[in-house]
Amino acid sequence: MPRYRYPAIPESEVTPRELFRQRRRFLKSGAALGAAALAPGLLLSPAAHAWRDGLEARLEESLPRRELADGETLTEFRDATTYNNFYEFGTRKSDPEVYAHRLVTDPWSVTIEGEVDKPGTFALEDILGHQTLEERIYRLRCVEGWSMVIPWIGFPLAELLKRHEPTSRAKYVVFESIYDPDNLRGQRRSIIEWPYLEALRIDEAMHPLTLMAVGMYGEVMPNQNGAPIRLVVPWKYGFKSIKSVVKIRLVEEQPTTSWIDQNPDEYGFYANVNPEVDHPRWSQARERRIGESGRRETLMFNGYADEVAELYAGMDLDRHF
Repeated sequence: MPRYRYPAIPESEVTPRELFRQRRRFLKSGAALGAAALAPGLLLSPAAHAWRDGLEARLEESLPRRELADGETLTEFRDATTYNNFYEFGTRKSDPEVYAHRLVTDPWSVTIEGEVDKPGTFALEDILGHQTLEERIYRLRCVEGWSMVIPWIGFPLAELLKRHEPTSRAKYVVFESIYDPDNLRGQRRSIIEWPYLEALRIDEAMHPLTLMAVGMYGEVMPNQNGAPIRLVVPWKYGFKSIKSVVKIRLVEEQPTTSWIDQNPDEYGFYANVNPEVDHPRWSQARERRIGESGRRETLMFNGYADEVAELYAGMDLDRHF
């Protein structure tokens, strides 16, 4: 398959976001339907257009605005959508943007099973119809020592889990990503055991900071960032925030995950951001914020210690890394 690259253009030529939104509303009116049909990612069924348009309308409503912490600035949208880890598309940071058009998001459903009283497989539009979307600006760190500050749009995972009534035996939550090697080129290689699996302890999953995101920067989630629905756990390293989720399973025993299977000496179950515990191959005491020069000190729990430290009270965080 040939590798296509988009030409680099100066920032001065990038269309302002508000003008882009006006253009999108113009396209929706049908005045430029032919041109819209040629755009990658817009070839959706009528049913998919209906729920996507409904989601876009909800994203354009007044969402609660959250103030940035002192010293924080939002990562540029361009950076956040062109520098990603999404091994289903390949191992290079640029691969997700280049190949994301191959991700088929219509139709999309999520199965919820295991230790719940109300299991089942549900269309994404039905899941979203029951949730109240909100905006949350999170610092999200990846394991290689770089981070971004992104305004995610979504709903607390706890809202979804409560609707399906976890049993008293539900101690952990397992997430599974899409498996589609015909379209996702990275899954034709043995990078990890596919499909991608991640997991949280139930109290982590029910924490109000844990988000199921369906958009970012006021837009529907781009394919390369985990469309149409992904997990965001902002106090953990980025690989815990699994993308393109198709299954959620509640279980009693601590499960394995893809990176633990691949390399348990380097990747622990908790993956909490901890500057005092180094990765075996690099220090994690400092990080590079995308869009900034130099490095800054890594914050314990990625800066969310006041909110989440109590989840790990009494634990040896060197051993439970």
